[in-house]
Amino acid sequence: MTDSSLVLDGIDVYYGDVHAVKNVSITLESGKILALLGASGSGKSSLLRAIAGLEKSNGRVIFEGEDVADLPVYRRGFGLMFQDGQLFGHRNVGSNVAYGLKGRLPRDQWDARVNELLETVGLPGYASRAVSTLSGGQAQRVALARALAPQPRLLLLDEPLSALDRALREQLSVEVRQIVHRSHTTAIYVTHDQDEAFTVADTVAIMHEGNLARIGTPQDVWMDPQTVTVARFLGYGPILNPEQASQFGVHVPDGKLLACGPDAWRPAAEGDAEGGVATRIVEGRTVRGAEEVLVEFSDGVTATVSLPIGTDLGTRLNIALDDRKCAVVTA
Repeated sequence: MTDSSLVLDGIDVYYGDVHAVKNVSITLESGKILALLGASGSGKSSLLRAIAGLEKSNGRVIFEGEDVADLPVYRRGFGLMFQDGQLFGHRNVGSNVAYGLKGRLPRDQWDARVNELLETVGLPGYASRAVSTLSGGQAQRVALARALAPQPRLLLLDEPLSALDRALREQLSVEVRQIVHRSHTTAIYVTHDQDEAFTVADTVAIMHEGNLARIGTPQDVWMDPQTVTVARFLGYGPILNPEQASQFGVHVPDGKLLACGPDAWRPAAEGDAEGGVATRIVEGRTVRGAEEVLVEFSDGVTATVSLPIGTDLGTRLNIALDDRKCAVVTA
């Protein structure tokens, strides 16, 4: 541990009898972005609020070598950004960005700081604009600029892009990562969207029922989910037992299971184990320039296979499995 890192040590959060966060411990290096990823009710936002001081918690929250768990929110020096941005409608863009500068920067330096931040978030010249004229994406950029303006020691973002459409989320997730890294700010980013988390974060922590289920780099978490719970959340499926996996020439150790990645299946070709496995096509649809079909094995297990658009589907399909796109997991 370095003095500039964030350390969560045994964090518990209770809401009455509900144990929302269960003994979570995480270390985050200075200048890095941690994504807390999980389904609704997994405990990710409760953990973020405990770090911010908005929820009472047990355990230690150590930042730059200091345990801040007992400090009130305003003394922690952390910046917050929420789903709706919460811009002040009666203030223009520049006044919104400057809101947190009072007492932190001399008044004659505010305009320069505001213009610097608006340039950083891709909105140069917007200081005099009314917030009511902004698009959803622009409003979130302004909210991010406002959160960064006072140079917070730690930036906490709770589902900041979830109210936007998917195309805009994909664009802004890349921009948020670039903006936060350019500002050299340590950040925690809460989301339920795995693509968003993997785009933004240096480290991904998956929460499940209040527990820390998996933590690592986006690459490590994807390639090695470790458990069925994490694999299913990430979109792996189906999950095959050793006998089922052996049909495709894949050996799985006893006591383990094979989680099949979403693009692991393909039509069987000459040379595949026993010519592939026969399946029945249950349904099909066209998705992003491909024919995506749901197939069913004789034992009732189903899988999704992507085929070139215009493929004559018929009713049956022999499929093969690319085990390089699968992961061995525990139940």
